[in-house]
Amino acid sequence: MDIQYILRKLPHRYPFLLVDRVLEIEKNVRIRALKNVTINEPFFPGHFPARPVMPGVLMLEALAQAAALLSFESMDTAAGEDTVVYFAGIDNARFKRPVGPGDQLILEAAIDRVKAGIFRYKTRATVDGLLACEADLMCTMRKVA
Repeated sequence: MDIQYILRKLPHRYPFLLVDRVLEIEKNVRIRALKNVTINEPFFPGHFPARPVMPGVLMLEALAQAAALLSFESMDTAAGEDTVVYFAGIDNARFKRPVGPGDQLILEAAIDRVKAGIFRYKTRATVDGLLACEADLMCTMRKVA
């Protein structure tokens, strides 16, 4: 799934689109996606300028966007002006290593369960095979007026 397809599925745009490519997807099961982290990211000038680090909350957001792509693809739908995916919860978030310019953040999300419109995912992000962060995310898809 290339960037053009991602742009059709997600409502996010620069500077908040945090998924560059989907590497693997298995509908209703899991997704593996990629975020190329570059020195041009808008958060680096203010987030430890002497040692640029990607904020942990943005790693969680990138994981949530990958999870949303999995949900949209599994449901054969896309975000629209009337449909969005919201965070419903974040549990067990752990940050294991800093992520900086030049890193490729591999985003993995697996559907743990779906109940009453709430999707629960097991997620993890790695760089060079090393765990950068992990969390259990809960999201819900809602129609908006």
